[in-house]
Amino acid sequence: MPEKAAKNLVAIPNERIEKRIFWLRGEKVMLDADLAELYDVLTGNLNKAVKRNIDRFPSDFMFQLNKAEFDGLMFQNGISKGRGGKRKLPYAFTEQGVAMLSSVLKSQRAVAVNIQIVRTFVELRKMLATHEGLRKKIEAMERKYDKQFKAVFDVLRQLLKEETEPKQKIGFAIKQ
Repeated sequence: MPEKAAKNLVAIPNERIEKRIFWLRGEKVMLDADLAELYDVLTGNLNKAVKRNIDRFPSDFMFQLNKAEFDGLMFQNGISKGRGGKRKLPYAFTEQGVAMLSSVLKSQRAVAVNIQIVRTFVELRKMLATHEGLRKKIEAMERKYDKQFKAVFDVLRQLLKEETEPKQKIGFAIKQ
C-alpha cells in the first residue's frame, strides 16, 4: 500500500457506522449530522457543499425528512435534539448519495470515511440478501413439511374416527 494511502486510512468501527444507518421511505439512509461527524466537518458546511452541487443529488440520492419522520427517528432510536434542538429538518442520504458526497467533499478524510461507509452499506446488503435466501428456504421447507404433516394428520383423524364407531361384539349377546 502506498505510504500516502496508509496515512489517509481512517479507522472507524463498522458498528459505529451501522448504528447510524436507518430505514426511511424504504431506503437505507444516513443523516447529514451523522455523516458530518464521521467526516469531521460541521453539518452546516456539509449541507452547504451539497447545495453548491445540488445537481449531483437527485431525490433518490438525498431527501429532507419531514417532521413525522424526524420525530419517529428521535423516538425509536433515542436521537437527542442536541443543544437547543434542530432549527431545520435533517437531510437523509441514500447509499448513492453517500457515494456522491466524496466528489463534493474534497478532503482525504472524507474520501477515506466514504470508502468505509460504502463498504458498510455493501456488507448490510449482503447480510439482507443472505437473510432473504434463508427466509425463502425456510418457507419452502414449511410448505414441504406442511404437506407431509397434513397427510399424517389426515391418517390420524381417520384412525380416530374408526375407533369412535361402536364395534359389534363377538359372541352371544343376552337381551334383557
